[in-house]
Amino acid sequence: MLSFRQLLWLFFNLAFILLSQCTHAKDLKSSCHTCKQIADNFIKGLDQTKKQNFGGGNTAWEERALSKYETSEIRLVEILENLCESSSFDCNHMVEEHEDHFETWWFKRQKKHPDLYKWFCIDTINVCCLKGTFGPDCNACVGGSERPCHGNGVCDGDGTRGGNGRCNCDHGYKGEFCLDCIDGYFNEIRNDTFSLCTECHSSCKTCTGLTNEDCEKCKTGWGEDDEGACLDVNECLNDPPLCKEDQYCLNTDGSFSCKGCDKVCSGCTEAGPDKCQSCAPGYQDTEGTCTDVNECEQPDAVCTAGNQECVNNKGSYICICASGYEEQEGVCVTIPEPEENEEDADTEKNQLEQTRKSIWSKCTRWL
Repeated sequence: MLSFRQLLWLFFNLAFILLSQCTHAKDLKSSCHTCKQIADNFIKGLDQTKKQNFGGGNTAWEERALSKYETSEIRLVEILENLCESSSFDCNHMVEEHEDHFETWWFKRQKKHPDLYKWFCIDTINVCCLKGTFGPDCNACVGGSERPCHGNGVCDGDGTRGGNGRCNCDHGYKGEFCLDCIDGYFNEIRNDTFSLCTECHSSCKTCTGLTNEDCEKCKTGWGEDDEGACLDVNECLNDPPLCKEDQYCLNTDGSFSCKGCDKVCSGCTEAGPDKCQSCAPGYQDTEGTCTDVNECEQPDAVCTAGNQECVNNKGSYICICASGYEEQEGVCVTIPEPEENEEDADTEKNQLEQTRKSIWSKCTRWL
């Protein structure tokens, strides 16, 4: 029997192996992506340089002496230099590592193998596979290489040397071959190699057709009637009510929500001041609508302390001191007149004396 230490050692080794395999599979997928990007950029480089020449003053002489620019090493170098972003380590490393393959293809294989991606990425450095195949040996994906996953999903590792070939099904589909339908969908068409999953009616959890009469089982929030059709359950008719006293219930297909009543209401059936069960304090029923009560116009005064006046607001009122009064310790008292100081009195006396002299001077002239 293995000891605890031996079991722990075995566990960590198995975990390391599994992690290494996952990392390796991810690297294989990444390598194929990088290679395809390089091949695509190479074709773009061909297009960008097709109208260029050696760039010297005597192009005709240079082409005779150094061969045609179209198939020259100079053009190849110019294309290779622009295949990768300077920050892309994987791309630059792959180009540097396999530069001799690019030269071979450029000078010897280009005419016989015009598809650079297939020749370089698939057949030469073996980091990619043809579409519909996967893994180290480029085996066919589940469902076949022509229609992986029977056209209803994505093959893991499709077109790369990584992955496991299993199907990641599109929404609505499930199963190893992506031929079965998930809950809420049904097989409108189905055979051994083709499946079309169509969405059920919104009331159905499972179904055999498009309408609410084709439900095998109703979703939560829906109930079956006497004829077997799934209909919406109106939760707002529930007793006791599902919403709080200051809320009203809004029924929706298959569900409900609780909404806040208008602030003028004390309980309500819907939104708005005309849907109140009763009016909140400070409001009154006016022909079926809750409106503000103007407490300041009531026969009995609401501001009873001396020297106060009433100010109405929505749903309430406040008492404030009348003009000429101010609040001191909860009582409205008269605002005292400002005392006149001696300097102000002398100034006023001098102004009166100047006015008197001016009037006397005018009167003298008239006489």
